Amino acid sequence: MSGEKGEGRSTLRAATETVSRTLGPLAPRVAIVLGSGLGDVAEGVRSATHIPYADIPGFQKPGAPGHKGELVAGTLEGVEVLVQSGRFHLYEGHAPQLAVLPVRVFARLGIRTLVVTNAAGGIRLTFRPPTLMLIADHINLMFRNPLEGAVEEGEQRFPDMSDPYDRELRGIAREVALQQKIGLDEGVYAALLGPSYETPAEIRMLERLGANAVGMSTVPEVIVARARGMRCLGFSSITNAAAGLSAAPLSHEEVLAAGARVAGQLATLIRGVLVKL
Repeated sequence: MSGEKGEGRSTLRAATETVSRTLGPLAPRVAIVLGSGLGDVAEGVRSATHIPYADIPGFQKPGAPGHKGELVAGTLEGVEVLVQSGRFHLYEGHAPQLAVLPVRVFARLGIRTLVVTNAAGGIRLTFRPPTLMLIADHINLMFRNPLEGAVEEGEQRFPDMSDPYDRELRGIAREVALQQKIGLDEGVYAALLGPSYETPAEIRMLERLGANAVGMSTVPEVIVARARGMRCLGFSSITNAAAGLSAAPLSHEEVLAAGARVAGQLATLIRGVLVKL
């Protein structure tokens, strides 16, 4: 285990040095992680520098459709940002440490705010997909934690998760949604390992646990971000009704198409939050 940790730290240093060197004088303040079907948000970055994952030590080619596989650096609404277009999922067979490698790089670059997005199935009966949900809290049912093992440099052993999604940032997001007349429910996101979609019985269980939406990502990144003292803001694109709540069969193609329909609204929300930071 110690050898693996040492190798991981070496990879983290090399990845950070590569990204930092490519960024040059740019000093991003905010990192944005894009979920399935939401890659178009990166198209709005001005004076963009594209860094393919193939050029970054330790980064892998994303295996999920709808994930490009590059970092995009530049400005949004005058704020210097670093956008992660394509994430690494545990269901692809990756270790939790790889899934959170980009977030650890962001933290080492001095980024203090993380915006995470994902595509999710709607559990709350009032959801009318496609729509957006502001993540207020999460339930980790992946049964893996990226902090397991030796403590990484700069991370807390027992980070406080009582307010994982920053209360002040959520207030700003609600204010922007109201101003822009964008529907934005607030709820709890449940993260499961995947890649199979949930059964109707599992959805009923999640509803009883207090989950309003379900997906296969986001939670590992937020856990590590909080361990590094970063502020987090999260949005779920509710692309479909969860299993058992609709007669329609679930498909990833539907997820991508529905995500594209709300990508513009999500981009507007993120831009509005950046203006107010």
